[in-house]
Amino acid sequence: MSDVSVLPGTLAVRNLFEDLLGREVTVHPGDPISAEEIATSTVAIFTDASQKVYGVLGMDLPLAANAGAALGLLPAGAAEDSIDEKQLFPNLAENVFELCNVLTSLLNREGGPHIKLYQVVYPGDPLPEDARAHLMALGRRVDLQVDVHRYGKGKFSLSLAP
Repeated sequence: MSDVSVLPGTLAVRNLFEDLLGREVTVHPGDPISAEEIATSTVAIFTDASQKVYGVLGMDLPLAANAGAALGLLPAGAAEDSIDEKQLFPNLAENVFELCNVLTSLLNREGGPHIKLYQVVYPGDPLPEDARAHLMALGRRVDLQVDVHRYGKGKFSLSLAP
């Protein structure tokens, strides 16, 4: 089977966020999540059928909180409180898990391996070293700034395994 893995484009990411959140979302090229931000980021690990890491997605705390609040139809203040306290509240974390699960659709391509969400690691939980290394690696990656209308913006970093 040939490698048909392709990084999702900015438009695909924006469309998925807009469709899921039911509100306007703006997406631009952005800076990657920094090593210091990983501790407060939500990290999703995606694997193929053989449980080999296929890709790692990081959303910094502002994006996770804002997207989680928007998905749950909560006021923007819920996201702001979560960001101020430097933790992702459980109700927001549940929504972010669902978001990560749907984001799997960006990785599945016809003729390619079936990719699934393996694990979501929340702020404060230990992140496996291989996932950290994938998220920080140069190479096949996309780094975006995602702005959820009336909520706020944050960083989205997706890195595919070499």
